[in-house]
Amino acid sequence: MSDLALTVTLSNGARLPRLGLGTSPMNDDEVERAVVQALEVGYRLVDTAEAYRNEVGVGRGLKASGVPRDEVFVTSKFNKHRHSVEGARAAFEVSAEKLGVEYLDLLLIHWPNPEHGQYVEAWRGLIELREAGLVRAIGTSNFKPSHLQRLIDETGVAPEVSQIQLSPIWTKQAERDFHAAHGIVTESWSPLGKGSDLLDHPTVTAAAKAHDKTPGQVVLRWHVQQDLVPIPKSSNRERLEQNLAVFDFELTAEELAALSALDGTGRAPADSDKTGH
Repeated sequence: MSDLALTVTLSNGARLPRLGLGTSPMNDDEVERAVVQALEVGYRLVDTAEAYRNEVGVGRGLKASGVPRDEVFVTSKFNKHRHSVEGARAAFEVSAEKLGVEYLDLLLIHWPNPEHGQYVEAWRGLIELREAGLVRAIGTSNFKPSHLQRLIDETGVAPEVSQIQLSPIWTKQAERDFHAAHGIVTESWSPLGKGSDLLDHPTVTAAAKAHDKTPGQVVLRWHVQQDLVPIPKSSNRERLEQNLAVFDFELTAEELAALSALDGTGRAPADSDKTGH
């Protein structure tokens, strides 16, 4: 299916698949099976993290799949105890070893942890890793515009990707506007509104019925149709296939607006000024 080749070009020229596999909170065995199945059905973006404690399993899945390394966009993230130039290098080395790869396609600072006060140094470390060719692209996770602005002001380098909690119940328009203004691609974690009743909302189910799609497919289409990159988690083959099958229909402008109007109807999203690891 040609739609599976759809990508978005990052500011440095790397091409990021427009939908990927999230892997939290799968363990090594579960994630190995999920990665193999996901790659079999056409996924080419896999997202993991130091905090997920499943990088070994992701690496086993990558190897077992038989898909060439250069065809899979592998992302990981690191925690605050590595927020330094040297720490970022160590984060890369540990993740690469666990994953069984020589380079990462994308490495992210998982949380800004502003009370820790070291995320700019972590960013400097990521810049060095990219310059050394050890990572193809660098970015952030759970950073607010104020955090991103500090990175830009102090280093002159904007992230290529910013991963944030985002769905129709958390549209994060201010963050998305900031990203767009600085050439940053927005990735959506928890894109289906985990912990909410989003998939049962009448606005979602009505659109699903209109397009003969599942509620999950409608919500994921909301993301990709707005140039967001969702990374839904699943270890079920049928659901993996469904989540990827969102490039053969279009929501109307009215449907997009109605979904976006659900913003604020769920529980409060994580506040990265107050939480993180």
